[in-house]
Amino acid sequence: MEGNRDEAEKCINIATKALEAGDKDKALKFLNKAEKLYPTSKAKALLDALLRNGSSAGTGAYCRRPPDSTTGAGAEARAEPVAGEKSSLCIPRVSPCRIKRCKDYYEVLGATKDANEEELKKAYRKLALKFHPDKNHAPGATEAFKKIGNAYAVLSNPDKRKKYDLTGGEEPSGPGHAHGGGGFDFHRGFEADITPEDLFNMFFGGGFPSSSTHTFSSGRARYSQPADQRRDRAEERADGGFSMFIQLMPIVVLILVSILSQLMVSTPPYSLYSRPSTGQTIKRQTENLQVDYFVARDFKSEFRGSALQKIEKSVEEDYVSNVRNNCWKERQTKTDLLYAAKVYRDDRLRKKADLMTMDNCRELDRLNDLFRGG
Repeated sequence: MEGNRDEAEKCINIATKALEAGDKDKALKFLNKAEKLYPTSKAKALLDALLRNGSSAGTGAYCRRPPDSTTGAGAEARAEPVAGEKSSLCIPRVSPCRIKRCKDYYEVLGATKDANEEELKKAYRKLALKFHPDKNHAPGATEAFKKIGNAYAVLSNPDKRKKYDLTGGEEPSGPGHAHGGGGFDFHRGFEADITPEDLFNMFFGGGFPSSSTHTFSSGRARYSQPADQRRDRAEERADGGFSMFIQLMPIVVLILVSILSQLMVSTPPYSLYSRPSTGQTIKRQTENLQVDYFVARDFKSEFRGSALQKIEKSVEEDYVSNVRNNCWKERQTKTDLLYAAKVYRDDRLRKKADLMTMDNCRELDRLNDLFRGG
């Protein structure tokens, strides 16, 4: 704490010179800073005197009119009370630039640092209604409205207000902190968790009636489209969806055709094996090659004469094809076994190859004899 004593003395000297020059804002700022660094009776006495004689309560905040032909330089503007007797702010009747020149959130709302929640609410209500961009079209009204909303959102949050009371209200040093309007970003990280427009809607249940609605995002104001334009955009999106559906139509058709073709494929009237699932359990035999096949109960009534001959011809062709394929597999297997027995000199593999029955090959020989005999 002793290490801050010299810095506190420097701040008191700066404040004293500022008072002599008539700059009460600067004096108040450095006196507060001196109190934070190292509390002294000298700084406290100067603060008390400045607050008693200052132009506003609590923070010493006051607004000045810019020099003009009617008031002269440095004349104070007329003030409107905002939050009762304990807190008042010099609220400009026309120009919102006064809000932009305020040094901290209490000064923005015209509230003292000991203002309670109800006083903050009253201050915010009046200022928000006065500077809402849908009502106040003066240059800078949007920035003022945002600043008012941020001030209330921070000070109405107990945790944020406590942190702000410890570190807020001082102009940061360095060119990196310059703010867009030529001033400084006085809140330094004390951002609100809610947009000014949303905060206003929470208080008043919606914005001012207007053809377009102001919304705020990332510190900038933007305008939503009127209802008719939003309706046109919705219709455009609907048209885009329909176009996408048209583009996908060929694929949908192909899928449907594939499904229908599978559903429309009828079960063959015969099977080379018994199939209880399809009802083909009745055994029959072809007249030419005596090939066994299985049919359903109503087969005999549906297939007669030439239709029956055509069916039995298909049965025999399928049967011969299966036998030929199975015979080839048997011969291939036997050849592989004999080759492996020779390479590895394994008698067991050779005996296994010799013991293969080759049933399909014998059946193929039988069928070939029938074809030759026919």
